[in-house]
Parts: sequence; structure tokens; C-alpha cells
Amino acid sequence: MNIMLFHSTYGLRPAVRASADRLRAAGHQVWTPDLFDGRTFDTVEEGMAFKEETGKEELLKRAVLAAAPYSERGLVYAGFSFGAATAQTLALGDSNAHGLLLLHGTSDIAPSASVDELPVQLHVAEPDPFETDDWLSAWYLQMGRAGADVEIYRYPGAGHLYTDLGLPDYDEEAAEATWRVALGFLDSL
Repeated sequence: MNIMLFHSTYGLRPAVRASADRLRAAGHQVWTPDLFDGRTFDTVEEGMAFKEETGKEELLKRAVLAAAPYSERGLVYAGFSFGAATAQTLALGDSNAHGLLLLHGTSDIAPSASVDELPVQLHVAEPDPFETDDWLSAWYLQMGRAGADVEIYRYPGAGHLYTDLGLPDYDEEAAEATWRVALGFLDSL
């Protein structure tokens, strides 16, 4: 599979590169665009401030430009938290998308969004302050109405970005379970 993997609001950290390497070792081609132009952050607050300062439209433009040269190949869009939201937006707008792998995040869905049975897999902590139960229920229904084939995996007790070894949220058991399921998902596409 050809995978476009987007980073979280922490920026393109070593954990994102390590995740890309894990995917490559499983036989996938992976691109990790740096939407923050080399900036990384130690706290989510710093990353969110930079995201707001740069602007949603500018960051989306950067993501579209990063994916555009590979879209014809049929991408699986993937991402971490903010990067998952970005991946979702691009996948729902790309008729060539082969799949969507969301780690720790989702995004609003345009009422006009429509896909043809797009395979979608979401991995999220339970509870997650950024992905509440009510939000996820509504998101799941909206994705279904848009035509996506959605699977959701919840990880009780894990922190929001539990797959990032360099953050306090890291949960080895949940991270390894996530990667086992995600790699199986990618192999099925």
C-alpha cells in the first residue's frame, strides 16, 4: 500500500518516523509530510498555538500539495490526532483513496461527503478528552451515511497519543495492540 502519514500537533517527531519505518518494514511505501516546516513542540498547547497561528486553510493546503503527486496511485491516508483529522479530510475528498487509518483523532464531516465503501479504521483511547463518546457516536453515524465502512477500536486507560513512545501518554500494550490490528487492516486493503 501507498500510505500518506500525517503527524500530530507535536510536529514530525521521531515517533512518527518510527511508525513510518514500522509500516515500511511491513512492505508499505510511506510518506511523512512535514506540515509544520521542521517545527516540533514539547507540549500540545505549543503545537495547537502554532497550528492556530499558521491557520487551518494553510495547513490543509500543505497536506493537499504533499498528497497530490501520489493520489493517482491510490493512497491510504493515515495520521495521528491532528494528522488523523487531516487524513480524514483528504481521504473523503479523494476518489482514489484506498483506505483511512485514524490514530487518536477524527474530524468534522461535510454533509455532502460521499465515498464508495471506503475502509476506515479508528484507534482511540477510552476515555479521550479530544474524542468523547458522544462525538464518536455522531462521527460514526456520519461516516456511515457518507458511505464509509468503519471499524472503531477503543483502548481503556490509555492516554490520548498512546502510540508515541516519547510522550507521557504512551501505553506500550495499547500501542502494540493498535499496530497489530492496523497492520492487519492495511494488509486487507
